[in-house]
Amino acid sequence: MSVNQRVEAGSGGASSTSGNNSEKSGLKKIVAASMVGTVVEWYEFFLYATAASLVFGKVFFPNAGSELDGILAAFLTYAVGFIARPLGGIVFGQIGDRLGRKHTLQVTIILVGVATFLMGCLPGFDTIGYWAPALLIALRFIQGFAVGGEWGGAVLLVAEHSPDKSRGFWSSWPQAAVPVGNLLATLVLLATSWLLPAEQFMSWGWRIAFWLSAIIVVIGYYIRTHVNEAPIFLEARAQVEAEQAISYGVKEVIRKYPRGILSAMGLRFAENILYYIIVSFSIVYLVTVHAYDTSQLLFALLLAHLVHFLVIPQVGRLSDKFGRKPVYLAGAVLGAGWALFAFPMFDTENPVLIILAITLGLCFHALMYAGQPAIMAELFPTRMRYSGVSLGYQVTSILAGSMAPIIAVALLKEYGSWVPVAIYLAIACSVTVVAVLTLKETSGASLREIDAVDARKHGLEPAPALR
Repeated sequence: MSVNQRVEAGSGGASSTSGNNSEKSGLKKIVAASMVGTVVEWYEFFLYATAASLVFGKVFFPNAGSELDGILAAFLTYAVGFIARPLGGIVFGQIGDRLGRKHTLQVTIILVGVATFLMGCLPGFDTIGYWAPALLIALRFIQGFAVGGEWGGAVLLVAEHSPDKSRGFWSSWPQAAVPVGNLLATLVLLATSWLLPAEQFMSWGWRIAFWLSAIIVVIGYYIRTHVNEAPIFLEARAQVEAEQAISYGVKEVIRKYPRGILSAMGLRFAENILYYIIVSFSIVYLVTVHAYDTSQLLFALLLAHLVHFLVIPQVGRLSDKFGRKPVYLAGAVLGAGWALFAFPMFDTENPVLIILAITLGLCFHALMYAGQPAIMAELFPTRMRYSGVSLGYQVTSILAGSMAPIIAVALLKEYGSWVPVAIYLAIACSVTVVAVLTLKETSGASLREIDAVDARKHGLEPAPALR
Protein backbone atom coordinates (compact mmCIF):
# COMPACT_ATOMS: atom_id res chain seq x y z
CA MET A 1 0.00 0.00 0.00
CA SER A 2 1.35 3.45 -0.92
CA VAL A 3 1.67 6.28 1.54
CA ASN A 4 -1.19 8.05 -0.21
CA GLN A 5 -3.46 5.06 0.31
CA ARG A 6 -2.47 4.71 3.93
CA VAL A 7 -3.12 8.37 4.67
CA GLU A 8 -6.48 8.23 2.88
CA ALA A 9 -7.37 5.25 5.02
CA GLY A 10 -6.37 7.16 8.14
CA SER A 11 -8.46 10.08 6.97
CA GLY A 12 -11.68 8.16 6.93
CA GLY A 13 -11.51 6.04 3.75
CA ALA A 14 -12.21 2.30 3.61
CA SER A 15 -10.01 0.83 6.32
CA SER A 16 -10.27 -1.54 9.24
CA THR A 17 -11.10 -0.42 12.76
CA SER A 18 -7.67 -1.56 13.92
CA GLY A 19 -6.07 0.51 11.16
CA ASN A 20 -7.97 3.60 12.25
CA ASN A 21 -7.05 2.98 15.87
CA SER A 22 -3.38 2.59 14.90
CA GLU A 23 -3.41 5.82 12.89
CA LYS A 24 -5.10 7.69 15.74
CA SER A 25 -2.69 6.27 18.32
CA GLY A 26 0.27 7.34 16.18
CA LEU A 27 -1.19 10.81 15.76
CA LYS A 28 -1.66 11.17 19.52
CA LYS A 29 2.01 10.27 19.99
CA ILE A 30 3.00 12.99 17.51
CA VAL A 31 0.74 15.48 19.29
CA ALA A 32 2.27 14.59 22.67
CA ALA A 33 5.83 14.98 21.38
CA SER A 34 5.01 18.32 19.81
CA MET A 35 3.20 19.58 22.91
CA VAL A 36 5.88 18.63 25.43
CA GLY A 37 8.55 20.50 23.52
CA THR A 38 6.28 23.49 23.04
CA VAL A 39 5.50 23.54 26.76
CA VAL A 40 9.25 23.75 27.42
CA GLU A 41 9.83 26.53 24.90
CA TRP A 42 6.96 28.67 26.12
CA TYR A 43 7.51 28.01 29.80
CA GLU A 44 10.87 29.66 29.32
CA PHE A 45 9.77 32.38 26.93
CA PHE A 46 6.83 33.45 29.11
CA LEU A 47 8.96 33.21 32.23
CA TYR A 48 11.05 36.02 30.82
CA ALA A 49 7.94 38.10 30.06
CA THR A 50 6.66 37.79 33.63
CA ALA A 51 10.09 38.40 35.14
CA ALA A 52 10.48 41.50 32.95
CA SER A 53 7.24 42.83 34.43
CA LEU A 54 8.04 42.00 38.06
CA VAL A 55 11.79 41.63 38.55
CA PHE A 56 14.19 42.59 35.77
CA GLY A 57 13.54 46.34 35.91
CA LYS A 58 14.85 46.40 39.50
CA VAL A 59 17.60 43.76 39.23
CA PHE A 60 19.16 44.68 35.87
CA PHE A 61 18.05 48.30 35.33
CA PRO A 62 17.97 49.92 38.80
CA ASN A 63 19.18 53.32 37.53
CA ALA A 64 16.47 53.73 34.88
CA GLY A 65 14.60 56.43 36.83
CA SER A 66 10.95 55.76 37.61
CA GLU A 67 9.45 52.29 38.01
CA LEU A 68 7.85 52.51 34.55
CA ASP A 69 11.21 53.50 33.03
CA GLY A 70 12.81 50.38 34.52
CA ILE A 71 9.99 48.21 33.17
CA LEU A 72 10.35 49.85 29.75
CA ALA A 73 14.06 49.02 29.76
CA ALA A 74 13.27 45.41 30.71
CA PHE A 75 10.68 45.16 27.94
CA LEU A 76 13.24 46.46 25.42
CA THR A 77 15.42 43.45 26.25
CA TYR A 78 12.25 41.37 26.01
CA ALA A 79 11.81 42.71 22.47
CA VAL A 80 15.28 41.41 21.52
CA GLY A 81 13.86 37.89 21.66
CA PHE A 82 11.21 38.84 19.14
CA ILE A 83 13.78 40.40 16.83
CA ALA A 84 15.77 37.16 16.97
CA ARG A 85 12.74 34.98 16.26
CA PRO A 86 12.48 35.73 12.51
CA LEU A 87 16.18 34.95 12.14
CA GLY A 88 15.59 31.65 13.89
CA GLY A 89 12.55 31.06 11.70
CA ILE A 90 14.60 31.65 8.55
CA VAL A 91 17.55 29.48 9.59
CA PHE A 92 15.56 26.62 11.10
CA GLY A 93 12.88 26.88 8.42
CA GLN A 94 15.53 26.27 5.77
CA ILE A 95 16.97 23.37 7.75
CA GLY A 96 13.53 21.95 8.53
CA ASP A 97 12.43 22.00 4.89
CA ARG A 98 15.64 20.26 3.84
CA LEU A 99 16.49 17.85 6.65
CA GLY A 100 13.21 17.42 8.51
CA ARG A 101 11.06 18.72 11.32
CA LYS A 102 12.16 16.23 13.98
CA HIS A 103 15.90 16.98 14.15
CA THR A 104 15.32 20.70 13.93
CA LEU A 105 13.04 20.58 16.96
CA GLN A 106 15.64 18.66 18.95
CA VAL A 107 18.16 21.46 18.40
CA THR A 108 15.76 24.28 19.27
CA ILE A 109 14.71 22.75 22.57
CA ILE A 110 18.34 22.40 23.73
CA LEU A 111 19.23 25.96 22.71
CA VAL A 112 16.34 27.61 24.50
CA GLY A 113 16.89 25.46 27.58
CA VAL A 114 20.55 26.39 27.97
CA ALA A 115 19.84 30.11 27.46
CA THR A 116 17.07 30.12 30.05
CA PHE A 117 19.06 28.22 32.67
CA LEU A 118 21.94 30.68 32.31
CA MET A 119 19.55 33.63 32.79
CA GLY A 120 18.87 32.30 36.25
CA CYS A 121 22.61 32.38 36.98
CA LEU A 122 23.23 35.99 35.94
CA PRO A 123 24.44 38.42 38.63
CA GLY A 124 22.50 41.67 38.88
CA PHE A 125 23.53 45.22 38.01
CA ASP A 126 24.74 45.87 41.56
CA THR A 127 27.30 43.05 41.17
CA ILE A 128 28.76 43.38 37.65
CA GLY A 129 27.34 46.66 36.41
CA TYR A 130 26.45 46.99 32.75
CA TRP A 131 27.67 43.47 32.00
CA ALA A 132 24.46 42.24 33.67
CA PRO A 133 21.98 43.74 31.15
CA ALA A 134 24.43 43.02 28.29
CA LEU A 135 24.58 39.30 29.11
CA LEU A 136 20.82 39.25 29.66
CA ILE A 137 20.31 40.66 26.16
CA ALA A 138 22.70 38.09 24.63
CA LEU A 139 20.90 35.18 26.29
CA ARG A 140 17.54 36.63 25.34
CA PHE A 141 18.68 36.74 21.71
CA ILE A 142 19.67 33.05 21.79
CA GLN A 143 16.36 32.18 23.44
CA GLY A 144 14.38 34.06 20.81
CA PHE A 145 16.45 32.56 17.98
CA ALA A 146 15.61 29.04 19.15
CA VAL A 147 11.91 29.77 19.71
CA GLY A 148 11.79 31.23 16.18
CA GLY A 149 12.49 27.77 14.78
CA GLU A 150 10.33 25.93 17.29
CA TRP A 151 6.80 26.97 16.40
CA GLY A 152 6.83 26.08 12.70
CA GLY A 153 8.31 22.65 13.26
CA ALA A 154 6.05 21.79 16.18
CA VAL A 155 2.77 22.67 14.50
CA LEU A 156 3.76 21.20 11.11
CA LEU A 157 4.78 17.92 12.67
CA VAL A 158 1.14 17.57 13.73
CA ALA A 159 -0.57 19.31 10.79
CA GLU A 160 1.20 17.13 8.21
CA HIS A 161 0.20 13.96 10.06
CA SER A 162 -3.45 15.05 10.54
CA PRO A 163 -6.48 13.97 8.46
CA ASP A 164 -7.77 16.77 6.23
CA LYS A 165 -11.18 16.95 7.88
CA SER A 166 -9.83 17.34 11.43
CA ARG A 167 -6.57 19.21 10.88
CA GLY A 168 -7.86 22.25 12.77
CA PHE A 169 -8.52 20.17 15.89
CA TRP A 170 -5.32 18.13 15.95
CA SER A 171 -2.97 20.97 15.03
CA SER A 172 -4.51 23.20 17.71
CA TRP A 173 -3.02 21.00 20.44
CA PRO A 174 0.52 22.41 20.08
CA GLN A 175 -1.11 25.83 20.47
CA ALA A 176 -2.77 24.59 23.65
CA ALA A 177 0.69 23.72 24.94
CA VAL A 178 1.52 27.43 25.05
CA PRO A 179 -0.83 28.22 27.96
CA VAL A 180 0.43 25.06 29.68
CA GLY A 181 3.97 26.44 29.51
CA ASN A 182 2.71 29.80 30.67
CA LEU A 183 0.72 28.12 33.45
CA LEU A 184 3.81 26.28 34.69
CA ALA A 185 5.88 29.47 34.63
CA THR A 186 3.17 31.35 36.51
CA LEU A 187 2.76 28.49 38.99
CA VAL A 188 6.48 28.41 39.83
CA LEU A 189 6.65 32.19 40.22
CA LEU A 190 3.46 32.15 42.27
CA ALA A 191 4.80 29.46 44.59
CA THR A 192 8.10 31.24 45.15
CA SER A 193 6.39 34.61 45.71
CA TRP A 194 4.07 32.97 48.28
CA LEU A 195 6.74 30.98 50.10
CA LEU A 196 9.45 33.64 50.20
CA PRO A 197 9.44 37.14 51.67
CA ALA A 198 9.40 39.86 49.01
CA GLU A 199 13.05 40.73 49.63
CA GLN A 200 14.21 37.14 49.14
CA PHE A 201 12.02 36.67 46.06
CA MET A 202 13.57 39.75 44.43
CA SER A 203 17.07 38.74 45.52
CA TRP A 204 17.22 35.08 44.45
CA GLY A 205 13.77 33.40 44.55
CA TRP A 206 12.87 34.35 40.99
CA ARG A 207 15.94 32.42 39.74
CA ILE A 208 14.45 29.06 40.80
CA ALA A 209 11.93 29.14 37.96
CA PHE A 210 14.74 29.59 35.42
CA TRP A 211 16.81 26.75 36.87
CA LEU A 212 13.86 24.35 36.87
CA SER A 213 13.68 24.65 33.09
CA ALA A 214 16.58 22.17 32.82
CA ILE A 215 14.36 19.34 34.07
CA ILE A 216 11.62 20.04 31.54
CA VAL A 217 14.15 20.34 28.69
CA VAL A 218 15.54 16.86 29.32
CA ILE A 219 12.04 15.36 29.30
CA GLY A 220 11.02 17.23 26.16
CA TYR A 221 14.19 16.29 24.27
CA TYR A 222 13.76 12.61 25.11
CA ILE A 223 10.17 12.51 23.89
CA ARG A 224 11.07 14.26 20.64
CA THR A 225 13.61 11.58 19.79
CA HIS A 226 10.74 9.07 19.48
CA VAL A 227 8.69 10.61 16.66
CA ASN A 228 8.80 10.12 12.88
CA GLU A 229 8.53 12.56 10.01
CA ALA A 230 5.17 12.84 8.22
CA PRO A 231 4.91 10.74 5.02
CA ILE A 232 3.95 13.84 3.01
CA PHE A 233 7.21 15.53 4.05
CA LEU A 234 9.27 12.47 3.10
CA GLU A 235 7.58 12.47 -0.30
CA ALA A 236 8.31 16.17 -0.82
CA ARG A 237 11.95 15.67 0.16
CA ALA A 238 12.23 12.78 -2.28
CA GLN A 239 10.79 15.06 -4.98
CA VAL A 240 13.43 17.72 -4.27
CA GLU A 241 16.19 15.11 -4.37
CA ALA A 242 14.85 13.56 -7.59
CA GLU A 243 14.64 16.89 -9.43
CA GLN A 244 17.63 19.07 -8.68
CA ALA A 245 15.86 22.03 -10.31
CA ILE A 246 13.24 22.08 -7.54
CA SER A 247 13.93 24.68 -4.88
CA TYR A 248 12.77 24.85 -1.30
CA GLY A 249 13.14 27.11 1.70
CA VAL A 250 13.10 30.83 2.37
CA LYS A 251 14.13 32.31 -0.98
CA GLU A 252 11.74 30.07 -2.85
CA VAL A 253 8.74 30.80 -0.66
CA ILE A 254 9.35 34.57 -0.86
CA ARG A 255 9.58 34.34 -4.64
CA LYS A 256 6.68 31.97 -5.25
CA TYR A 257 4.26 32.61 -2.37
CA PRO A 258 4.55 36.25 -1.22
CA ARG A 259 0.78 36.51 -0.81
CA GLY A 260 0.79 33.52 1.54
CA ILE A 261 3.44 35.19 3.71
CA LEU A 262 1.49 38.48 3.80
CA SER A 263 -1.70 36.62 4.70
CA ALA A 264 0.08 34.80 7.53
CA MET A 265 1.46 38.11 8.81
CA GLY A 266 -1.98 39.74 8.73
CA LEU A 267 -3.53 36.85 10.63
CA ARG A 268 -0.80 36.96 13.22
CA PHE A 269 -0.85 40.73 13.83
CA ALA A 270 -3.88 41.22 16.11
CA GLU A 271 -3.56 37.83 17.80
CA ASN A 272 0.02 38.54 18.87
CA ILE A 273 -0.71 42.06 20.11
CA LEU A 274 -3.83 41.01 22.00
CA TYR A 275 -1.98 38.21 23.75
CA TYR A 276 0.86 40.35 25.07
CA ILE A 277 -1.44 43.16 26.10
CA ILE A 278 -3.31 40.60 28.21
CA VAL A 279 -0.45 38.63 29.75
CA SER A 280 2.24 41.33 30.01
CA PHE A 281 0.78 44.81 30.00
CA SER A 282 -2.10 43.86 32.29
CA ILE A 283 0.48 42.98 34.94
CA VAL A 284 2.18 46.35 34.51
CA TYR A 285 -1.13 48.23 34.65
CA LEU A 286 -2.38 46.52 37.79
CA VAL A 287 0.97 46.70 39.62
CA THR A 288 1.89 50.30 38.76
CA VAL A 289 -1.55 51.97 38.66
CA HIS A 290 -3.24 50.08 41.48
CA ALA A 291 -0.27 48.57 43.37
CA TYR A 292 -2.12 45.27 43.07
CA ASP A 293 -0.74 42.32 45.02
CA THR A 294 1.69 40.29 42.89
CA SER A 295 0.63 36.92 44.26
CA GLN A 296 -3.06 37.59 43.58
CA LEU A 297 -2.21 38.74 40.07
CA LEU A 298 -0.19 35.61 39.33
CA PHE A 299 -3.07 33.51 40.66
CA ALA A 300 -5.45 35.28 38.25
CA LEU A 301 -3.10 34.48 35.36
CA LEU A 302 -2.87 30.87 36.53
CA LEU A 303 -6.64 30.37 36.29
CA ALA A 304 -6.83 32.21 32.98
CA HIS A 305 -4.09 30.04 31.42
CA LEU A 306 -5.93 26.90 32.55
CA VAL A 307 -9.13 28.03 30.82
CA HIS A 308 -7.11 29.03 27.74
CA PHE A 309 -5.67 25.51 27.53
CA LEU A 310 -9.12 23.92 27.72
CA VAL A 311 -10.68 26.26 25.15
CA ILE A 312 -8.06 26.10 22.36
CA PRO A 313 -8.70 22.51 21.14
CA GLN A 314 -12.45 23.10 21.16
CA VAL A 315 -11.98 26.19 19.00
CA GLY A 316 -9.79 24.07 16.70
CA ARG A 317 -12.72 21.67 16.37
CA LEU A 318 -15.03 24.59 15.54
CA SER A 319 -12.68 25.69 12.75
CA ASP A 320 -13.08 22.24 11.17
CA LYS A 321 -16.87 22.33 11.50
CA PHE A 322 -17.70 25.93 10.58
CA GLY A 323 -14.60 26.97 8.65
CA ARG A 324 -11.37 28.79 9.45
CA LYS A 325 -12.59 32.28 8.47
CA PRO A 326 -15.75 32.70 10.60
CA VAL A 327 -14.03 31.56 13.78
CA TYR A 328 -10.95 33.69 13.20
CA LEU A 329 -13.04 36.72 12.29
CA ALA A 330 -15.02 36.38 15.53
CA GLY A 331 -11.77 36.45 17.49
CA ALA A 332 -10.51 39.60 15.75
CA VAL A 333 -13.80 41.47 16.25
CA LEU A 334 -14.20 40.47 19.90
CA GLY A 335 -10.52 41.20 20.55
CA ALA A 336 -11.01 44.75 19.29
CA GLY A 337 -13.52 45.41 22.03
CA TRP A 338 -11.81 43.57 24.89
CA ALA A 339 -9.95 46.55 26.36
CA LEU A 340 -13.12 48.63 26.51
CA PHE A 341 -14.55 46.49 29.30
CA ALA A 342 -11.37 44.82 30.65
CA PHE A 343 -9.63 47.91 31.99
CA PRO A 344 -12.73 49.23 33.80
CA MET A 345 -12.92 45.76 35.37
CA PHE A 346 -9.26 46.07 36.39
CA ASP A 347 -10.00 49.48 37.91
CA THR A 348 -12.49 47.94 40.33
CA GLU A 349 -9.58 45.97 41.89
CA ASN A 350 -12.10 43.18 42.45
CA PRO A 351 -10.22 39.84 42.17
CA VAL A 352 -13.17 38.04 40.54
CA LEU A 353 -13.62 40.74 37.91
CA ILE A 354 -9.88 40.84 37.19
CA ILE A 355 -9.77 37.07 36.66
CA LEU A 356 -12.88 37.27 34.46
CA ALA A 357 -11.42 40.08 32.32
CA ILE A 358 -8.14 38.25 31.72
CA THR A 359 -9.91 34.94 31.04
CA LEU A 360 -12.32 36.46 28.52
CA GLY A 361 -9.40 38.10 26.74
CA LEU A 362 -7.60 34.76 26.39
CA CYS A 363 -10.81 33.11 25.13
CA PHE A 364 -11.08 35.79 22.42
CA HIS A 365 -7.42 35.17 21.66
CA ALA A 366 -8.09 31.42 21.33
CA LEU A 367 -10.58 32.09 18.53
CA MET A 368 -7.65 33.31 16.45
CA TYR A 369 -4.81 31.27 17.87
CA ALA A 370 -6.30 27.77 17.66
CA GLY A 371 -6.77 27.77 13.90
CA GLN A 372 -3.43 29.32 12.97
CA PRO A 373 -1.45 26.09 12.38
CA ALA A 374 -4.08 24.64 10.05
CA ILE A 375 -4.61 27.88 8.12
CA MET A 376 -0.91 28.59 7.69
CA ALA A 377 -0.10 25.00 6.75
CA GLU A 378 -2.77 25.22 4.05
CA LEU A 379 -1.20 28.38 2.58
CA PHE A 380 2.04 26.70 1.41
CA PRO A 381 3.18 23.49 -0.34
CA THR A 382 5.19 20.99 1.69
CA ARG A 383 8.58 21.68 0.10
CA MET A 384 8.63 25.20 1.54
CA ARG A 385 5.96 25.05 4.27
CA TYR A 386 8.32 25.25 7.27
CA SER A 387 9.97 28.37 5.83
CA GLY A 388 6.64 29.94 4.84
CA VAL A 389 4.86 29.55 8.16
CA SER A 390 7.95 30.45 10.20
CA LEU A 391 8.57 33.60 8.16
CA GLY A 392 4.98 34.81 8.25
CA TYR A 393 4.55 33.97 11.94
CA GLN A 394 7.87 35.17 13.33
CA VAL A 395 8.52 38.33 11.28
CA THR A 396 5.19 39.69 12.51
CA SER A 397 6.37 39.21 16.09
CA ILE A 398 8.80 42.12 15.67
CA LEU A 399 6.05 44.60 14.83
CA ALA A 400 3.36 42.99 16.99
CA GLY A 401 4.26 41.06 20.14
CA SER A 402 7.65 42.65 20.79
CA MET A 403 6.33 46.18 20.49
CA ALA A 404 2.92 45.72 22.14
CA PRO A 405 4.04 45.95 25.80
CA ILE A 406 6.50 48.76 24.97
CA ILE A 407 3.89 50.81 23.11
CA ALA A 408 1.26 50.16 25.77
CA VAL A 409 3.56 51.16 28.64
CA ALA A 410 4.65 54.28 26.73
CA LEU A 411 1.01 55.24 26.10
CA LEU A 412 0.16 54.71 29.76
CA LYS A 413 3.13 56.82 30.85
CA GLU A 414 2.30 59.62 28.37
CA TYR A 415 -1.46 59.85 28.87
CA GLY A 416 -2.00 58.23 32.27
CA SER A 417 -4.98 56.35 30.83
CA TRP A 418 -5.83 52.96 29.34
CA VAL A 419 -7.95 54.50 26.55
CA PRO A 420 -5.06 55.01 24.07
CA VAL A 421 -4.10 51.36 24.65
CA ALA A 422 -7.65 50.30 23.77
CA ILE A 423 -7.48 52.34 20.55
CA TYR A 424 -4.12 50.78 19.67
CA LEU A 425 -5.58 47.29 20.14
CA ALA A 426 -8.66 48.09 18.04
CA ILE A 427 -6.49 49.31 15.16
CA ALA A 428 -4.42 46.12 15.32
CA CYS A 429 -7.56 43.98 15.19
CA SER A 430 -8.86 45.87 12.16
CA VAL A 431 -5.70 44.86 10.26
CA THR A 432 -6.40 41.20 10.98
CA VAL A 433 -10.08 41.58 10.03
CA VAL A 434 -8.98 42.72 6.57
CA ALA A 435 -6.52 39.81 6.31
CA VAL A 436 -9.23 37.27 7.19
CA LEU A 437 -11.75 38.72 4.74
CA THR A 438 -9.26 38.47 1.85
CA LEU A 439 -8.46 34.80 2.56
CA LYS A 440 -9.92 31.82 0.75
CA GLU A 441 -11.59 29.27 3.01
CA THR A 442 -9.23 26.29 3.39
CA SER A 443 -11.06 24.08 5.89
CA GLY A 444 -10.76 20.43 4.81
CA ALA A 445 -8.13 21.20 2.16
CA SER A 446 -5.84 18.35 1.10
CA LEU A 447 -2.15 19.06 1.61
CA ARG A 448 -1.38 16.61 -1.20
CA GLU A 449 -3.64 18.53 -3.54
CA ILE A 450 -1.88 21.76 -2.54
CA ASP A 451 1.42 20.07 -3.45
CA ALA A 452 -0.06 18.85 -6.74
CA VAL A 453 -1.28 22.36 -7.63
CA ASP A 454 2.18 23.72 -6.82
CA ALA A 455 3.77 21.09 -9.07
CA ARG A 456 1.44 21.86 -12.00
CA LYS A 457 1.84 25.60 -11.56
CA HIS A 458 5.63 25.43 -11.71
CA GLY A 459 6.02 22.58 -14.21
CA LEU A 460 7.26 20.01 -11.73
CA GLU A 461 6.79 16.28 -11.51
CA PRO A 462 4.34 15.26 -8.73
CA ALA A 463 5.91 14.12 -5.47
CA PRO A 464 6.53 10.35 -5.58
CA ALA A 465 4.49 8.21 -3.20
CA LEU A 466 6.85 6.31 -0.93
CA ARG A 467 6.35 2.61 -0.32
